Amino acid sequence: MLFRAGVLALIMCVASVSPMALHREDRNVAGPAAIDLESLIPRSFGSWRERALVVQVVNPQTKAMLDKLYSQLLTRIYADDSGNTIMLTIAYGSDQRGNLEVHKPEVCYPAQGFSVHRNVASSMETPFGPLAVRQLETSLGPRKEPLTYWSTMGSEVIEGRIQKRIAELSAVLAGRTPDGLLVRVSSIDPDAAHGWQVQQQFVRGLLQALSSSDRQRLAGFSQP
Repeated sequence: MLFRAGVLALIMCVASVSPMALHREDRNVAGPAAIDLESLIPRSFGSWRERALVVQVVNPQTKAMLDKLYSQLLTRIYADDSGNTIMLTIAYGSDQRGNLEVHKPEVCYPAQGFSVHRNVASSMETPFGPLAVRQLETSLGPRKEPLTYWSTMGSEVIEGRIQKRIAELSAVLAGRTPDGLLVRVSSIDPDAAHGWQVQQQFVRGLLQALSSSDRQRLAGFSQP
């Protein structure tokens, strides 16, 4: 009960302090280095190679919405030597205060006509430790599209709204504007379990291809 009371008190503090803190003038405090998704993400790594866009990749609704939510949006398709295809989308928002948060797949997929049949929290094993992700099973007519995604704030993977608000408040009180990423990998596959397995292979290869600093920005792993 004491633990529960402490959590509730913390939530109340975040709720009461953040409206003023989120709109105050930022102090000149160094935050994460500027990010360039095009140069950060390699076009080939391991057995994966970028391919021309041959299928429709689901992106948040309108250009006006994109411009409001994101500073950068990277969309690529990769294929490996076995014929597996992965659709990668990374959205970066330089200011994630308040409602300007990365657009979650469970919102943007239904907005474009998809049905979400499953949405679960999961942990993806990587060479650098477990990565907290969410996995969705979606469909649009005959198109079955399982997907995996995670989101970050600064260089920390965020799980849930409470953790996001705490990280957001911590950044603002330190004088930084909280930025954030949403990384989504998906594939067209009638077998969701197989799709998630291929997505894990892709993510593991991508993380191994990055420098330690880029890997921390993308997935929160601080170790080399």
